[in-house]
Amino acid sequence: MKKLIASALLLASVSAPAFAQDAVPFSGPYIAGVVGLDHVDVNSVNHDSDLLYGGIIGYDINVNGAVFGIEGEYADSDVKELGLRTDRDLYAGVRIGGEVVPNVMAYAKGGYTNARFENAADDGFKLDGYRLGAGLETTVQGFIARAEYRYSRYENIGNVNPERHQAALILGYRF
Repeated sequence: MKKLIASALLLASVSAPAFAQDAVPFSGPYIAGVVGLDHVDVNSVNHDSDLLYGGIIGYDINVNGAVFGIEGEYADSDVKELGLRTDRDLYAGVRIGGEVVPNVMAYAKGGYTNARFENAADDGFKLDGYRLGAGLETTVQGFIARAEYRYSRYENIGNVNPERHQAALILGYRF
């Protein structure tokens, strides 16, 4: 009986890596944390940068090497500029990419973003806009790591055209 159990364990340990290789890379649901640099430019003269942090949930599907996905993000930062400070930033969008080398995907993304800003009296206002971005993602045994640049442009406030430039590192897990 001991030999049968030992043989079964040995067979399972040898075949487990083969099962893992059958999984399609960059496909399925994922959750991730975001950290990076948030550069806010309110009027192209005054701008400031600070820490970006948040979380992402998403789902990708790999179709013969082309990856299509949707994702949502909640982010925040502590940028202060011209008496305003950034508050939460919501994003919903799509990603399109492809594997450029084994386990490395290049992608572009775009979608809707809604940012909240506050003044010194804690009066807040929300701005709608769009986000465009690009990045590289790698995956190892379900864990994902991304490096990404994102540009967001928001609706005009008077003669002011707020925009954001963000450099983000994203670490997570694909289920």
